[in-house]
Parts: sequence; structure tokens; C-alpha cells
Amino acid sequence: MRLIYTGKTKNVYALEDGNYLLKFKDDCTGENGVFDPGSNTVGLTICGVGKAGLRLTKYFFERLKEKGIPTHYIDANIDEATMTVKPAAVFGQGLEVICRYRAVGSFLRRYGKYVEEGQPLNAFVEVTLKDDEKGDPPITDDALAMLGILSLEEYEVLKSLTKKIGNVVKEELAKKDIELYDIKFEFGRVGEDKQIVLIDEISGGNMRAYKNDICIEPLELEKLILT
Repeated sequence: MRLIYTGKTKNVYALEDGNYLLKFKDDCTGENGVFDPGSNTVGLTICGVGKAGLRLTKYFFERLKEKGIPTHYIDANIDEATMTVKPAAVFGQGLEVICRYRAVGSFLRRYGKYVEEGQPLNAFVEVTLKDDEKGDPPITDDALAMLGILSLEEYEVLKSLTKKIGNVVKEELAKKDIELYDIKFEFGRVGEDKQIVLIDEISGGNMRAYKNDICIEPLELEKLILT
């Protein structure tokens, strides 16, 4: 296999059969040793968090498959912390799609004059450009279409999938008395028909989840959900 991308929390390899292999790392995004799923930098390393993230990703991707929601997932090897996926083309140079249920993180920092911390949000969908130097700036559906990143019709598909997938995760967490505050997704186009599917991962590293008003770190979240 051939290394084609080195990311903050995983590396991507091209396989001989045309599929990709994702290798999960023990690195987490954050700052000054504090975990933050919205951060653009690696802030800490937690031993075992790569496999924990993969276990959750496998769990959620298989739930989505049962519900007929499209993803790039093929299979996973927990012992090796790897996941085999279908090749997918990202939108532009990459988008992040956040589904927000409470006002925290960057949403609170931007709109703090209008909302209180933790204020409920009605599954608000926000799209940002993957651009570390610019701090992942938010972008509107009209701007995405004007810049040729995706069409308005594709945006509606993206938004609908985000809400559906976010709701699946939210319901699974609620079974363990855990509340989902926000979650970050990535999407891409797969196959000749360019079907829009969920890519990357669904793990504690890309969501804020709270239990008894305390934010749960990725390793603990995996334990709470899968035990």
C-alpha cells in the first residue's frame, strides 16, 4: 500500500484493489493538552484513543448501514487500528459539516452576544472550509455553489444526511444517558454516479458529548457506549 495523506488523527493509504486504508492514530485535536474536537491542531496524545475511535466508528457506520444511510465504510481491523473504505472525492479541498444541538465551542465564540452557553439549538447545520490557516471559515450554501464546490441541490442532500446521521448518533448516546452537544462530519462523492456519502469517522474525537454536565473525553465515551 502507498501513503497518500498524513492527517492530524489518521493516515490514508491507497490499496492495490483501488480502495483506501485509514490508519487511526492516538493523537487528538486540542490546545495546551486539552481535548477540543473543533481545534485545528493536535493538542495531545492519548494512548489507545485510535483504536477507541475506530471501535466507535465501526459501531456507528454499521448502524447507519442498517438504516440505509450511505457511507464509504467497507470493514475495520480493530487490532491494527485500520479501516478499509471506498475511494471518495472530497468537495473542493475539503469541507467539515457540523450539526449543533447546543451553543458551545466556536458557535458560542462567534455568536455569544445572541446566545447563552449551552443554549439549545435545533440541529443547526453549519459548513466550514477545511483551511487551518484561515481557521476553517464558515461558508453559506450560496457561496458553495458560486465557487463551484457543490451545487445547491447537493447542499440539500448534505444537510439532510447531516441531520439524519446526527440524529442516529444522538439517539444512541441517549440510551446511555449521554447528551450530544455537537458533532462534526465529512462527506464525499463515491462512484460513477457521484453519490454523496459520509466519509472519515464517527468517534469521540469529532463530537462534544456530555453526561451530568461534564464533557466526556474520547476514551471514556467509547467505554460508556460500547459496554
